[in-house]
Amino acid sequence: MEALIISGGRLGDVFALSYMNEHHFDLTIAVDAGMGFFYRKVMAPDFIVGDFDSVNPGILRKFTEMEKGRPKILRFQPEKDETDTELAVRTAIEQGCNRIHILGATGSRMDHALGNIHLLGMAMKQGVEAFIADANNRIRMVQKGFVLRREEQYGDYVSLLPFTPQVTGLTLKGFKYLVEDFTLECYHSLGVSNEIVEEQAEISFRDGALLVVESKD
Repeated sequence: MEALIISGGRLGDVFALSYMNEHHFDLTIAVDAGMGFFYRKVMAPDFIVGDFDSVNPGILRKFTEMEKGRPKILRFQPEKDETDTELAVRTAIEQGCNRIHILGATGSRMDHALGNIHLLGMAMKQGVEAFIADANNRIRMVQKGFVLRREEQYGDYVSLLPFTPQVTGLTLKGFKYLVEDFTLECYHSLGVSNEIVEEQAEISFRDGALLVVESKD
């Protein structure tokens, strides 16, 4: 199952609609102010999750009053350990989703953006593939290698950043900048802005967690 989570950060309706048209989602979740997107587009998500401290009360009331196709509303207290987006990710996993796309997870609140990146690791540890996407970037966290086809990449640049103290045995093929059996360590910018120069690129490593950021500009 594949889930779409729309959070309350920077979104852009044109981008979000385009992203939804490019993918098939079995489950949709609005996070707090993210329900505004569904309201504007006259769509009802399957779940609405949050403490609702940043949502238009009229929009929440409209969804609450729905009968046919009414979303399931999960309301939490503002004084809680998890962010609303984390609660949405946990909800998607509990519903059996094995791939999660999160939109509206970036924006002016850098603390929220960094916290959302950590949620990629939470999903990864449970065997769930998760992405954060906005109009310029697609972000994922991996603990095993994979192949990235040039025709499927999200933009022109691929940055690889260690999310553990070390990522060992890193080998890159099909990129402009190649390494073999390399140890990528934290607190350096070495892995930023690589480029795919062949039809597909291969990323492999022995141990660690790697943050993969594909960027359009």
